[in-house]
Amino acid sequence: MSLDEKLNRVVARFDELGALMASPETAGSADFARMSKEYSDLSPVVECISQVRKAREDMSELEAMAADPDSDAEMRELAEAELQDIKARLPEMERQLKVMLLPKDEADSKNAILELRAGTGGEEAALFAANLFRMYQRYAEERGWKFELMHVSETGIGGYKEAAVSVSGRDVFARLKYESGVHRVQRVPETESSGRIHTSAATVAVLPEAEEVDVQIADKDLRIDVFRASGPGGQSVNTTDSAVRITHLPTGIVVSQQDEKSQHKNKAKAMRVLRSRIFDAERAKVDAERSAARRGQVGSGDRSERIRTYNFPQGRVTDHRINLTLHKLDRVMDGDLDEIVDALTAEDQAARLSEVN
Repeated sequence: MSLDEKLNRVVARFDELGALMASPETAGSADFARMSKEYSDLSPVVECISQVRKAREDMSELEAMAADPDSDAEMRELAEAELQDIKARLPEMERQLKVMLLPKDEADSKNAILELRAGTGGEEAALFAANLFRMYQRYAEERGWKFELMHVSETGIGGYKEAAVSVSGRDVFARLKYESGVHRVQRVPETESSGRIHTSAATVAVLPEAEEVDVQIADKDLRIDVFRASGPGGQSVNTTDSAVRITHLPTGIVVSQQDEKSQHKNKAKAMRVLRSRIFDAERAKVDAERSAARRGQVGSGDRSERIRTYNFPQGRVTDHRINLTLHKLDRVMDGDLDEIVDALTAEDQAARLSEVN
């Protein structure tokens, strides 16, 4: 199918939805909300199509005017100048339109569950995991997202062995999904007296938060164990069996939750994480069935892949997937992630466009 045929289909569907939504029969139907969302999603695409087609029409008219020997010389000169301007702008307009037409990742609009774990490096790795936690927290604040702590396992000196948070807001998963992987840090640890640079790591997993409608979990597929919660050094130890461990028997996925004093609340949080891990596993299975080129994208989300290095002595951060190095480590650690995320998104779009062109 040619690009123009695709554009005609989009415009026809947009017009069809407009007519259906204006119909009295549809106004009160259960499909109205779905149609309204699709109409809203198509609206900017149709606007972009109109702009591209108008630019092409203007270009044809200007070419004819500039080539007409009977036209006034000054008019031909003006037409030529305007023609060059449109020729300069049109390729980017067409590229943006093609990006809009790429198949959407249905999870992009979802909220996310962000999981961080200290990797190799002992106490320093746990301190770095806590640094990453605060980096994402500040990024969420900058974007007006809600950042809700679900679980944290702390060390004695402020590090995090592991932590999980729910991040909700506009386009959360679309912005955070490229963060999955191994994050490496190079710096002199606070606990190091000799001043030697150490390398340690933390692992980040970003899961699209699944709704009940996304993942159906049968009660018979769950084993739920309750136990007494425990905390470091005798702190926060419950005297009742409020902690919950849920095992999803078909997949073997296990989720434990003990941060709340209520067993009911711990079970609800554990189910949110379990549902999202199952959903993520299903998405990973689909991704694995795609071509090698698709698996090579920056958005592959492989948690075993080293994706980024934070070098404190040199004040730089490097994303290895796209060979991007920024010399503003302090700002990145303070939540200034947009330049990195935008570059990863652009690289992902370019890779996908190259497959359809």
